[in-house]
Amino acid sequence: MAWSDQTLTSDGVPLWFQIAALLRDAISAGEFQPGTVLPSEADLFRVFGVSRTTARSSLDKLEQEGLIVRRSGRGSIVLEPRVEQPLNLLGGFSEDMRRRGLSPSHQTLSAAFAHPPTEVHEALEIGSRRKAYRIHRLLKANNSLIASSTSWLSPTILKSREPPGIAELDGGSLYVWLEAECGVRLCGGQEIIEAQGAGQDIAALLEVEVGTPVLVATRTSRDETGRPVEQATITYRADRYRFRLDLSAP
Repeated sequence: MAWSDQTLTSDGVPLWFQIAALLRDAISAGEFQPGTVLPSEADLFRVFGVSRTTARSSLDKLEQEGLIVRRSGRGSIVLEPRVEQPLNLLGGFSEDMRRRGLSPSHQTLSAAFAHPPTEVHEALEIGSRRKAYRIHRLLKANNSLIASSTSWLSPTILKSREPPGIAELDGGSLYVWLEAECGVRLCGGQEIIEAQGAGQDIAALLEVEVGTPVLVATRTSRDETGRPVEQATITYRADRYRFRLDLSAP
């Protein structure tokens, strides 16, 4: 049944809440695809006979949930669904996307040895004059841009091995390469997540406006011996990615 064929009830549930639920279900069912425009406040008034304030509140609710973005002169635009990552799982982007039934892909912008900043030297526990292998990539799911990633691999892990080139990085998972080529399996680490406003460079990479909220995850990954392997900074589009933390009572 289409959203406009539904009727509102008088069982005490606020009308704006009911309308938001109907539109949310219509989005989930594919009645409104990403990029399409939801019914306007005037449309909701015409279908349900509610006030403009009630109609506006229902659309505000969907915007708060990250399902739509409201643009002046364009209306309420349905957004791509957010990818959700549990905070207690360590894994590469490719593995994470495949677990969700999404098709991951990478666009490697650069891959070369370079002198890392001080915080990366400290995270990887390497001398201040040593170079590390820097990988800068764009991360996508179902061809939709999700994040920009800068990874630094410890030189003690690579040793004399030839590091992965751009073709290898575009075609597969870095973590799979580490296990297959270096015998290194990531088993733990630490991750810090912060909210920031996109600077000019990140905004251009992620195709958002300067100042748009983004999620920045800084991760140090370790192998089974506790040795640091990778220090990565991943900047996610907040409208397409979110983190989840499962809690339990003590």
